[in-house]
Amino acid sequence: MIRMRTRLLVLHVLVLTLLVVLVGRLYQVQVVHGQEFVTRATETRTRTVIVPAVRGQILDSSGRPLVRNRTALVVSVDRALLSRTPDGGLKVLTKLSQVLGRPVQELQRKITPCGPKVPKPCWTGSPYQPVPLDEKVDTREALQILERQEEFPGVTAEIHSVRQYPGGRAGAQMLGYLQPVTEEELEKREGLKAAFSGVDLAGRDGLEYVYDDALRGKAGLRRVQVDRMGKALGVEDQVTPVPGDHLVTSIDSRIQAVTEKALERAMKSAPQADGGAAVVLDARSGRVVALASQPNYDPEIWGGGISARGYQRLMSEKSGKPLVSRAINGQFAPGSTFKISSVTSMLRAGYPLNGTYDCSGSYNVGGRAFNNFRGIGLGPMNLHTALVRSCDTIFYRAAYEQYLKDGGRYPKKPPKEIFANTARAFGFGRPTGVDLPGESGGRIPDRAWKKSLWNQTNAVTCERSRKGYPEVKDRARAEFLKRLALENCTEGFLLRPGDSANFSIGQGDVLVTPMQLARAYMALVSDGKLRSPRIGWAQVRPDGKVVRTIPVPVVGKLPLSEKERHYIKNALSQVAQDGTAAGAFAGFPMDKVRVGGKTGTAEVWGKQDTSWFASFAPTKNPQYVVVVMVSQGGMGAQTAAPAAREIYEGIYGIKRSPAVPGGRLTTKLPVFRPDGTVAPR
Repeated sequence: MIRMRTRLLVLHVLVLTLLVVLVGRLYQVQVVHGQEFVTRATETRTRTVIVPAVRGQILDSSGRPLVRNRTALVVSVDRALLSRTPDGGLKVLTKLSQVLGRPVQELQRKITPCGPKVPKPCWTGSPYQPVPLDEKVDTREALQILERQEEFPGVTAEIHSVRQYPGGRAGAQMLGYLQPVTEEELEKREGLKAAFSGVDLAGRDGLEYVYDDALRGKAGLRRVQVDRMGKALGVEDQVTPVPGDHLVTSIDSRIQAVTEKALERAMKSAPQADGGAAVVLDARSGRVVALASQPNYDPEIWGGGISARGYQRLMSEKSGKPLVSRAINGQFAPGSTFKISSVTSMLRAGYPLNGTYDCSGSYNVGGRAFNNFRGIGLGPMNLHTALVRSCDTIFYRAAYEQYLKDGGRYPKKPPKEIFANTARAFGFGRPTGVDLPGESGGRIPDRAWKKSLWNQTNAVTCERSRKGYPEVKDRARAEFLKRLALENCTEGFLLRPGDSANFSIGQGDVLVTPMQLARAYMALVSDGKLRSPRIGWAQVRPDGKVVRTIPVPVVGKLPLSEKERHYIKNALSQVAQDGTAAGAFAGFPMDKVRVGGKTGTAEVWGKQDTSWFASFAPTKNPQYVVVVMVSQGGMGAQTAAPAAREIYEGIYGIKRSPAVPGGRLTTKLPVFRPDGTVAPR
């Protein structure tokens, strides 16, 4: 009996102790830390979801869409709901893979949250937003999901906005593309992280990248109440997203189409051609009218994400690197199109504008004969005729004479380097500043460049001069390379006489981009001012209000007087009639539209020549500057000049309807209605 009472007492004490502990804990939770837990509970029951804005369109100069939005059916998965199923959603994903025709593993990777040890593809967004799995589903696939929701819990098919390209492949590199936002971009791009939803796409190239902030708009916010299991209970607060602005460009989609076709035909006409570019500028303003590059690609491939293999194809040598724009990134020796700089160099060096010069069949430079085209001498002539008939030896002589005046191989005082510095004044050797990313700067091979290159490569060339080239099967070729390596090892830092001669006719180590050459010719035939070309013209709100216009900045001035500019321009005005491009323009109605320009044929070791034609029209009051380049296209008059002719025929309606009525570009922005649509002119 006593033992029973003792046990009851112990039990009472134990119960009282537990009650005291419980009361104490309740006091601590509700009184001491009450506010803290209330705050935490509130935070866990409210989730902020960022709502992406509708991206603005990219329009041509008349308001025609170059890039627009279209609605598409997008299959998405609520991964939070899927993860609560017994098998983690495997059964649902298996059925979904059969509908979409995609492997289960691929779908699992897409809905897996990204992390340090989780490679892409993975999900970077909020767990309270659906994960898009496929942006290219058709109605039949969508209905299979929507009509059998009991088999696809957490799976939806919704209307979503995706990019569409009415011009197809036209201007693909210029327009750019969209891709999911990366962690690196979130850190680098100001303002992006605060408005990032996880489903956002950002511009990665071209105009989509440069004007991404304006096109993207301002994201909205939605605060969602959820229960402790994460299920949405309702919307607590919402801020409507602000659509992105439209970008009106100076591109004329009709001229762009003509340019694309002309360049494509030029590539096909040269069996070994491996790349080409065409640039059309408004000679009056410096704005870009058309920009084409071959090979190109279909920008629609970016929709719904691109595979690693697909991206490698875009960047591979085998496919010609279609992602790279030859117009602004391709660097090539310009050939005789460069002579506008060399003539100017002669004038700056004191050679008389109206002097007489001997166009001999060859000229000796540093003990080596440099030949005129096919070694043919054309006799005495002035600089006007030298440009029309493209005499080389006149420029060889002038460049070599200036090289000797500078002190030759071993100058005793700082050399003037008139030819190199004049080329820089024409904008060569540095990017034009066009509003596209990743532009190349070309190359001016002066004495400083030679020394810098030697410092970077002399260890390799010296080793090759000793070991030779055993991997080269052609013995004569291997021996030549070994001698060349020895020469570069011992004196590769010196500017040699032949370097100056080659430079004067756009050969050797000098490199330019088609955009640089077009910009230089534009300055020459207009007002002598060097401009930084622009594609963007204006930023316009969805309701049609112009936010801002984008100016074309003047960045320099050609080192020519007005008289000298007109002299060179008049000489170039004869090239398509009586000069090196006469064959390509035979039968062209010069009485209707007179075209001026300069052919260029640049030699490339181990390849066919690079074909160039830099031109302008009409010659009296130029409206257009057209530059065409075809890598491995042969002579300038053979491939590039006929392509330029086709572009002019398309613009002015020769043998066809004109792309631009009257051949005159618009100088006024398109008029927008209050609903954002473009009013007809």
